Amino acid sequence: MLADLPISAEELAALEAAGLGEVGAKLLRRIEHDRQEIDRRDVKLEKLSFEIAQLRRLKFGKKSEQLGAEQRALFDEAVDADIAAAEAALQELLGKKKPPTTPGERPKRAALPQNLPRVDRHHEPETTTCACGCALKRIGEDVSEKLDYTPGVFTVERHIRGKWACAQCRTLTQAPAPAEIIDKGIPTSGLLAQVLVAKYADHLPLYRQEAIFGRVGVALPRSTLGAWIGVCGLRLQPLVDALKAHLLACPVVHADETPVAMLAPGTGKTHRAYLWAYAAGAFEPLRAVVYDFSESRAGEHARAFLGDWRGSLVCDGYTGYKASFALGVTEAGCMAHARRKFVELHEANKSTIAAAAIDLIGQLYGIEREVKLLTSQQRLQERRTRAAPIAKALHDWLFAQRGKITDGTATAKAIDYSLNRWAALTRYLHDPALPIDNNHDEQQIRPWATGRKNWLFAGTLLAGQRAAAIMSLIQSAKLNGHDPYAYLTDILQRLPTQRACDIDELLPHHWAPAI
Repeated sequence: MLADLPISAEELAALEAAGLGEVGAKLLRRIEHDRQEIDRRDVKLEKLSFEIAQLRRLKFGKKSEQLGAEQRALFDEAVDADIAAAEAALQELLGKKKPPTTPGERPKRAALPQNLPRVDRHHEPETTTCACGCALKRIGEDVSEKLDYTPGVFTVERHIRGKWACAQCRTLTQAPAPAEIIDKGIPTSGLLAQVLVAKYADHLPLYRQEAIFGRVGVALPRSTLGAWIGVCGLRLQPLVDALKAHLLACPVVHADETPVAMLAPGTGKTHRAYLWAYAAGAFEPLRAVVYDFSESRAGEHARAFLGDWRGSLVCDGYTGYKASFALGVTEAGCMAHARRKFVELHEANKSTIAAAAIDLIGQLYGIEREVKLLTSQQRLQERRTRAAPIAKALHDWLFAQRGKITDGTATAKAIDYSLNRWAALTRYLHDPALPIDNNHDEQQIRPWATGRKNWLFAGTLLAGQRAAAIMSLIQSAKLNGHDPYAYLTDILQRLPTQRACDIDELLPHHWAPAI
C-alpha cells in the first residue's frame, strides 16, 4: 500500500525520526479515508447512472407500449418519479453541479397563466450601506414566479430581489433567493404538498390531477408532477429515517402486512408485493406509523426493518415473524385474530361452541374498554383480578372441547389457533403496555386498502418504497391530529434550511402549526 501513497517509506521514517510519527500516521489515515470515500462515491455514481439508463429504457422501450392506456399512465408516473429521484441523488453526489447543456437541450418553461392572481414577495438586503461606507443605490431587480396552491385556489408568488450597487466601489448587493425543495423550480411548498396529499392521502393518480389542474387553466403535465414527487420523496427520506428511529425506541411495536400488486416492467403483468406497517404500541406516548414496501412477504424483510430492536411485537400468527422471536423479540398475540376464527365458524354453521367462545372473548374486550384510559398500574391490577380468571376459564373450556372434536374439522382448527398461541395471546394480562389485539395497526393499513382501488398497482419497487415513505409522514401526521396538507406545506418550506441535527423538530409528533 505504501507504494501507492504520496509519502514513501523513507519519508515516513524521516518523520518518525523527527518526532512527527503521529502526524504521519494521521495523514495516512486521512488519505485512506479519502480513498474509501472516493471509491464509495464512484460506486454510487455508477449505480445511479445505471439506474437512470435502465429507467429510461423501461419508459421508452417497445415493451412499455404493450400496456393499456390506464396502465401506461400509472406506469409512466412511477418511472418519471424514479428518474427524477435518481437524477436528484446524482446531482447531490456531484456537488449540485449539473452537466452543461446546449441551448437546444435546455427546456423552455411555459409562462404561468396571466389570469392568476399575483402575490409579490420582496427580498432586499438587510442593509443598504456598502462595506466602504457609501449608500447603495437600487439599480434593478430580478423577478421569478412560482406557482402556489391553497385548497381550491391557484396563485402566483412573484419573488422580487432588488439589485443594489455602490457608485464608489461598484459592489453589487442582492438578497439571496429563498431555498426551495426543488431548486429553480416553479412549485411552492403549498403546491407540492397538495400534489403529495392528493396522490397519497386522497389516492388521485397524477393523470387525474393533471386533468383537474387543466380545468382551471393551469397546464401541469403528469411527467412534471411525477418528477416533483420523485424529488420530494428523496428530500423527505431523512425525516422518515428519523421517524423510524423514534418508533424503534418504543418497547412495544405493532406489525402487520398486506399484499399490493406491483407491475413487472416489460411484461404488462403484476405480481404480489407487500406493504408492512409498523406502529408504535397502542399505549405508547408516541403516535407514529412507518410503512415498509418489499417485493415479497419473506420474514427477512421484517428482520431487516427491526434490526437490533428487542421489544414486544404485537402481530398475528404469520410465520414470517418467528425468526425475529428466535432472536429475542417477544411475541404478543392478537386476540382479534383468535376471535375472528370463531366468528367465521359461527357465521358458517351457527356453531354453539363458537358462540360460547365469542361470548367469553367478548367479556375480555369489555374489560379492556373499561381500563383503556386508566394508568398502567391500575390497568394491570384490573387485568389480573378481572380478566385473568376469564382467560383461564376460556383456556380450560377450549382444552376440554378440543378433546371431543375430530382433528381436521373447522372447529378443531379454530380452537387449535388459540391453544397453540395461548401464551402470546394472554401476554397482555401481565404487561400493561401491551394491548389485547393488533387492531391499532390494522387501522393504519386501511388507507392502503382504499388506495388499491384507485391506483391499481405500484409501478415499480422504487415507487412503492417512495409511497411507503411519504405515507408514513402523512398517516403519522393524522395520528397526531394534524392536517396533512398544513404539515407537509410547513416542513417542505423549512426542510431546505433545517440543520440535520434539528431534523426531529419536523417529525409529526413534535411539529406544531404556526400560530
